[in-house]
Amino acid sequence: MNFSKHTSIQLFRLAFIMLLFPLSSFSQRTTQITLVDANSLEVSNTIEGGVKRLIGDVVLEHEGTYLYCDSAYLYTDSNSVKAYSNVRITSSSVTINGKLLLYNGNTKIAEIFHDVKMTDGKMTLTTDHLTYSTDSNTGNYTTGGKVTDVETKLTSQIGYYYSDNKQFFFKKNVVLVKPQYTMHSDTLMYNTGTDISYFYGPTTIVSKENTIYCENGWYDTNKDIAQFNKNAILQSKTQWLKGDSLYYDKKKGFGKAFNNITAYDTVQKITMKGNYAEYKEKEGTTMMTKEALLIQNISGDSLFLHADTLKAYFDTAGTQQGKTLFAYNHAKFYKTDLQGMADSLVYSFKDSMITMYIRPVMWTDKNQLTADTMVIHLSKNQIKQMNLYTSSFIVIQDDSTRFNQVKGKNLIGHFVENKLKVVDVRGNGETIYYVRDDKNKMIGVNKAISDNLLIHVDDNKIKTITFISKPEAVLYPEKDLSANDVKLKDFKWEDNERPLDRDDIFQ
Repeated sequence: MNFSKHTSIQLFRLAFIMLLFPLSSFSQRTTQITLVDANSLEVSNTIEGGVKRLIGDVVLEHEGTYLYCDSAYLYTDSNSVKAYSNVRITSSSVTINGKLLLYNGNTKIAEIFHDVKMTDGKMTLTTDHLTYSTDSNTGNYTTGGKVTDVETKLTSQIGYYYSDNKQFFFKKNVVLVKPQYTMHSDTLMYNTGTDISYFYGPTTIVSKENTIYCENGWYDTNKDIAQFNKNAILQSKTQWLKGDSLYYDKKKGFGKAFNNITAYDTVQKITMKGNYAEYKEKEGTTMMTKEALLIQNISGDSLFLHADTLKAYFDTAGTQQGKTLFAYNHAKFYKTDLQGMADSLVYSFKDSMITMYIRPVMWTDKNQLTADTMVIHLSKNQIKQMNLYTSSFIVIQDDSTRFNQVKGKNLIGHFVENKLKVVDVRGNGETIYYVRDDKNKMIGVNKAISDNLLIHVDDNKIKTITFISKPEAVLYPEKDLSANDVKLKDFKWEDNERPLDRDDIFQ
């Protein structure tokens, strides 16, 4: 069969039109709004657009969504409806009530005005103006609205609702009220199906137990689990905690904090810092690690304590009394008139007692105290007594090269205003001290041995020694003694380990 050039062009044009036609008609195809029922129908020829006036028990349907009202204008040309009085929209997702409705069947957008109420079976939204898409099952308001369910009341200036996944987005002056807490937020996402809130701006949560502030995070109401991020702060009656991120499981009574953490106890006036912390409410413990630091205000001065891990035990009855602090692995502390270190120590706030274990060393003024175990007794935030157990040793610096020394099995040091005044040596007592006259001129070196000794110290100098039993004492001219002769066995001056300021405790 032969075709002319003109015939071929015509066939090509026809095929091209037929190809485009189904695509064009599909993209522009719309479903007309259908009248289901009405008590009366009036057709107006004077109003452009083929309008039908419907009066009394009006029912309209559009793609599975039903519209109810007392009266309406149905515009067939524009495929739209204006409905009045007792307006109701029902779909598989929600039911919406109002007094005035504007609905476009082409865009499937409904605008409902005045005393608007929308419900999905679990929650109810009330507002004065709601825009709702029957196609995507989404709605929004910008004139203020309130969402309520059995236990929740939420208000905001702006809101967006996604019916398919039960999700709300709220913006401006957001307030969420539940029996357990009240939340104020700038931006909030709330899922009515899961009862999980997500906050994306400055947020404050207030409950009878505490107040929480953060600028990002989430809260699962059903599971009582929350994550608070960005400038997070938790404050209770006696404590507050802040960090880059806080996690809390209320049912388990378990919390975690991450990075730049600061915890403050208003009762004990103690601050703890670190980069990782755990809180176990039922056990009554708080653990801090990663650059862990404790700061306690003591009579206008501050004690700084560092260790690999700090762990505080407190009274679970809520009285905040009887707290105990454990500092373990490389514990070191600094105060202007008191410094020390040990592998680990225990600080009992109830008894005002510090116990130091494994190679403990403590410095006060020009005094160095060491033993296998040391117990410091405090009164009104000052040292009153110190007990040294096994291999006890006190070194008192006389000058840059000379050291007075007291050694024994167990020692008891008595202090006045944090200054060593009396040393009670019990068992295997030994001393070396430099004797000077009233003009501080060297007389000699006294070496003494006695089972038990009582030593009085003044201005970092040994003034008197009372021998309790089996004394042996010899005064030597200093020139007659070698460097080893003026050192008791196990003598060690550890001044290079002594922290000179708060930063040194991290060395």
